[in-house]
Amino acid sequence: MFAQVVRAKAKDQAGLRKMWEKAEQELTPGAIGYLGATGGIADDGTMLVVARFESEDAARQNSNRPEQGAWFQELLDYLVGDVTFKDCTDVEIQGRGGSDDAGFVQVIQARATDRKRLEELDEAFVAEMSSARPDLIGGITAWHPDGTGWFTSVNYFTSESEARENEAKEMPAAIKAQFEEWMSLMEDVEYIDLHDPWMSSP
Repeated sequence: MFAQVVRAKAKDQAGLRKMWEKAEQELTPGAIGYLGATGGIADDGTMLVVARFESEDAARQNSNRPEQGAWFQELLDYLVGDVTFKDCTDVEIQGRGGSDDAGFVQVIQARATDRKRLEELDEAFVAEMSSARPDLIGGITAWHPDGTGWFTSVNYFTSESEARENEAKEMPAAIKAQFEEWMSLMEDVEYIDLHDPWMSSP
């Protein structure tokens, strides 16, 4: 799997939503190797989109489509400042992965200080969280291509209310210790909450 992480600041949130719907209607039907996308706008106006493709080559072919280029140029009218792209060939799926049924999506962008151990803990969480956090459907982690340990983790929840209720509960001691170690393995952690996530499927 290949994932492209797009981040920018919204100037017109309603306009961006319309552009997402326009892409669904006009671009998705002819997309090459397209697996889906998740996007949305956080409270501070950060727009974040993670688009998934079968391969980097398929994503590149889509980027070269004239209609894709025209759509992107129009999209820029609703953004302010620079748009950043992270083309990620190293993508992992946790649990059931992404889900269009999610009512709340939390994105984490951070830098791992020990990727191997972080991934070991992620695997342990998959088995344990199914009972401790039934609100967590699954997730996708896309490792940025710069080799510095930066990643984007997209986590899908049944609803924000259930996610907040369960995260406030006391964890079992073993899981709590693992979670604390997991947190210690990340630096410059940023949470991007998408209260009204946008979902797209082929």
